[in-house]
Amino acid sequence: MKSPSELTNKNTLEWLQEKTNPSVRYFTLTQLFKRPLTDPEISETMKDIMTTGIVPAILAKQEEGGYWGAPERFYTDKYKGTVWQMMILAELYADGSDSRIKKMAEFILENSQESTDYGFSYRRSEKTGGGLASGVIPCLTGNMVWSLVRLGFSEDERVKKGIEWICKYQRADDGINKAPKLPLYERYEMCWGKHTCFMGVVKSLKALAEIPPEERNKEVNDKIEQLTEYLLVHKIHKKSHDPLKISRPGWLKLGFPLMYQTDILEILEILTNLGYHDPRMEEAIEILRSKRTKEGRWKLENSFNGRMIKNIESKGTESKWVTFKALKVLMEY
Repeated sequence: MKSPSELTNKNTLEWLQEKTNPSVRYFTLTQLFKRPLTDPEISETMKDIMTTGIVPAILAKQEEGGYWGAPERFYTDKYKGTVWQMMILAELYADGSDSRIKKMAEFILENSQESTDYGFSYRRSEKTGGGLASGVIPCLTGNMVWSLVRLGFSEDERVKKGIEWICKYQRADDGINKAPKLPLYERYEMCWGKHTCFMGVVKSLKALAEIPPEERNKEVNDKIEQLTEYLLVHKIHKKSHDPLKISRPGWLKLGFPLMYQTDILEILEILTNLGYHDPRMEEAIEILRSKRTKEGRWKLENSFNGRMIKNIESKGTESKWVTFKALKVLMEY
């Protein structure tokens, strides 16, 4: 494994540690420099996450019931509803023990999670409460399970049931002759057709990869292997049945946060977190390297700014988030 100083310059590493972005500072100290969580500077930075910058600005807009905006539009209010705030707050590593974060998590579990199979739905059932079964989708389930695990709720039985849902239902079919016959798979062709939705695979794998290795059971490990192979068959960003073609050009534009979308950096980060070093990752790695500026940084090329409660960085400028993630991938790869 390379050291951070072998991959970029001192000025960039100092830039990533500036106190104006405590989340990036925290991840830089703990994941690039491998500082222990017992370090007083780490403890101070964790407190700063909740009091400085984006996290407190988002939490200031939260309603008493733990939601943002109209409660029933927790998903459809893109990107200001509760679902999206939970993803962003998890990305920024908000404190899961904070009462506001707990209220948010409880709201999502009560309103989005379906009560029979425990996937997550974009609509609430007015008849039974909880998520509407016909609105359960894989990318949302992956994102909600990832967010809840990241925020510290992995011991909640409902979160465990969400993990089980991924292991049971998330497929990685790469153009089969006929999709399985289950009501869930028949609702949305784009999610469950003959070729499984790429975003569903990425977000589901991201969720399972967030579970500490010592807490993963055989079902989780088997599903990780299956979903990883799906991404590697596609060489991260290519069409598996026509490997000279890029699946989606947008995946080559690096962004943060990505919401239900993805890019090569997110996929590479998931795979390197899992310890993968596979020749089929090489082309995407080289594309990532090629985007490094002469200052040793990476730019924000894709953004939801103007559509979120609080903008995060500026499109077209050097990004602390993208730079940190790119350095982490290259260091671990």
